[in-house]
Amino acid sequence: MIANQLPLLRRELWEHRAIYVTPLVIGLLIALMAITGQATISANHHVVELALWGAAYMEEAQRAAMITAMTFGIAGLLALAMLALAVFYCLDALYAERKDRSILFWRSMPVTDAETVVSKLVTALFVIPLVTCAVTFATHLVVLATASAWMAVHGANPWDLLWSTAPLGEIWLATLAFFIGMPLWLSPFAGWFLLVSAWTRRSPLLLGFLPIVVLPMLEKSLIGSRVLADAFFQRSVEMPLFRGLGAGPFMLRGDALLEGDALSSGILSRLDVAGFVTSPGLWLGLLACALLTAGAIWLRRYRDDS
Repeated sequence: MIANQLPLLRRELWEHRAIYVTPLVIGLLIALMAITGQATISANHHVVELALWGAAYMEEAQRAAMITAMTFGIAGLLALAMLALAVFYCLDALYAERKDRSILFWRSMPVTDAETVVSKLVTALFVIPLVTCAVTFATHLVVLATASAWMAVHGANPWDLLWSTAPLGEIWLATLAFFIGMPLWLSPFAGWFLLVSAWTRRSPLLLGFLPIVVLPMLEKSLIGSRVLADAFFQRSVEMPLFRGLGAGPFMLRGDALLEGDALSSGILSRLDVAGFVTSPGLWLGLLACALLTAGAIWLRRYRDDS
């Protein structure tokens, strides 16, 4: 199975160009927004002078915290795009091949149903996040480069005000952990969407989200409990990867990075990889993902309505 995964992953990249086109477009838009904002500020000389004066007299830890908040804001936008991309990819992955009858061609190849479905799960959980993470790093560099050019044009020293205090190593390590940890934490949803994609004959988006929305409402109205609501919605917004930034936040808040000891301790001190890896919620989610993926493999193998 492992030997066949690389060709299958190349197939996914070839068939789903949105995997790399979508983050590239979002990164380009963010870079254009940064340039537009700098051009707008440049029209007001008093604002420019005040901004550069404030940056010059700010402590290095404060500048580092502001850069960290800015870069994680960029990562958050790209992470949202990544989640949307992964959802649509999973819902379409097994549904489209039955709809366009391409499953008949792939069935003639020496590849098992398990290898095919696992390659799609690996694409959703690892390939899409890693591609988006790489684009995020490139976007960070482009935004920082345009800010450097803007500072230089207005007579400031970009090295002193920006690059010498930008903790890019820490930022990128934390960003990488974020982009790897988030799909693993949400893996039950990936398994569910693949199961829906293998089962439904039409409207995979509707059938994928309808139980997630309706079942917690029925549970609340009929028996008054919130087990499903906590399992679905709380897991969607909380991820125990960073300490001290709210109650286990799923998305990092930029303002929290500017408060308290975050100014001096840095973002890596907030990273709790050990706590995340040993979290029962992570392993129960991976188990649920494995069971749902096994169901998708079974459906692809024995339920062929092509």
